[in-house]
Amino acid sequence: MSDEYTGPWLVVGLGNPGPEYAGNRHNVGAMVVDLLASRVGAKFKAHKSRNQVVEGRLSGQRVVLAKPASYMNVSGGPVTALRDFYKAPVERIVVVHDELDIDYATLRLKLGGGDNGHNGLKSLTKSLGPDYHRIRVGVGRPPGRMEVADFVLKDFSSAERKELDWFVDRAADAVESLISEGLERAQSTYNS
Repeated sequence: MSDEYTGPWLVVGLGNPGPEYAGNRHNVGAMVVDLLASRVGAKFKAHKSRNQVVEGRLSGQRVVLAKPASYMNVSGGPVTALRDFYKAPVERIVVVHDELDIDYATLRLKLGGGDNGHNGLKSLTKSLGPDYHRIRVGVGRPPGRMEVADFVLKDFSSAERKELDWFVDRAADAVESLISEGLERAQSTYNS
């Protein structure tokens, strides 16, 4: 990590913009960042990087919380513009996203890796390289023969919604742990 960097952590919640997507599984990253913004006590504002941003402190760390104002599959551009604006090294970027290959209500934290077919991660990795932190928020696999795209663009089921507030809260706690205690400590607490 760049020793001379004294700027904020960039915490990006992936999702699609607009109220019609707000409750979708694909927007769980944005839900987590919304909760973190409420913990900071601030409202999102438009930023010239094509993100909605909140600046503040979490667990003693300076943070910029961001939601790209683009569709997920082209989120690399806005996130790269944000990184350039704050001159942040890629290892100070945390991306919160939905993950199909993890059971619902399960978290996995990691640094780097592939995109696993996730179009948001594909766009980010193309722009940033693979070495950013990920908070992988499990949404499970589609039932039966349902297409993946249809599944992630649907709202959480009523059964899933019973646990959703708890799960989003736990993912937000994992972000705070990662930025304040480091990846290994956060993994030992939150990887399930």
